[in-house]
Amino acid sequence: MKTTALNAETQFAEINNNKIAYRQFGTGAPLFFVNRFRGIMDTWDPLFLDSLAEKNTVILFDYPGIGSSEGELPLDVIEVANTVPALADHLGIDKFNVLGWSYGGLVAQAVTFQNQKRVLKTVLIGTNPPGENAIPIEQVFFDHALKPINDLEDEYYLFFEPASEKSRQAAQESHDRIGQRLERSLIPSTMEVFQRYIAGSGTMKEDKLNFREGYKTLKFPVLVISGDHDISFATENWFPLLRNAPTMQHIILNDAGHGPQHQYPELTAGYINLFL
Repeated sequence: MKTTALNAETQFAEINNNKIAYRQFGTGAPLFFVNRFRGIMDTWDPLFLDSLAEKNTVILFDYPGIGSSEGELPLDVIEVANTVPALADHLGIDKFNVLGWSYGGLVAQAVTFQNQKRVLKTVLIGTNPPGENAIPIEQVFFDHALKPINDLEDEYYLFFEPASEKSRQAAQESHDRIGQRLERSLIPSTMEVFQRYIAGSGTMKEDKLNFREGYKTLKFPVLVISGDHDISFATENWFPLLRNAPTMQHIILNDAGHGPQHQYPELTAGYINLFL
């Protein structure tokens, strides 16, 4: 039987004295998936994952203290990012691609700039560059994101474009696909854990290691994928950087929000496969 997102076995790697949960399936170069705020391995759309697994070895994992992993989520994104090369070492992988969504996009950028001899290419979805960005998170994000439990109505606002009937229909379809394997009790639900994510995001805003400036000299390609109305990480915050990031490409999907890869799973995967 073919291994897919819905049947891939959960395994564990011993990293910093904690068991870190991960799954691996597909064929091709290793592609690490770095998850969003409150995300776990099963909150990725399986159609998106399986479309990428046709040409890549998909590697999912849960952050320390999140989902099925032991430990505690670090307060610094730089420390969170260390999980990726450590898991690569565990799997005997030298060079790899990395894909991050939302908070995971911040983590993926930290992975990128700290492991430039190991990262081949980087994909960033629904996220923002390090440092100060002009457009802040909209209040509607906090209104929905900080609830202990999110339902489909919240997802319309958090990941899609609620004003668009096309986007709302895509939200329903993605929600149903994700629900085939999702164990909701594993999703972080307490303000204590939420604050750890928020603190980590703050370290990227400070950008003490000057990653933003690093885009000027980065040697390998970066693909940014955004929805045209992202309430949490505004698409427009990338625009000032583009002229100063010679290896960056930016794709903006219409009528879409914070999770364009769930609204357009096969289209987005096609762009990513071509880029990789």
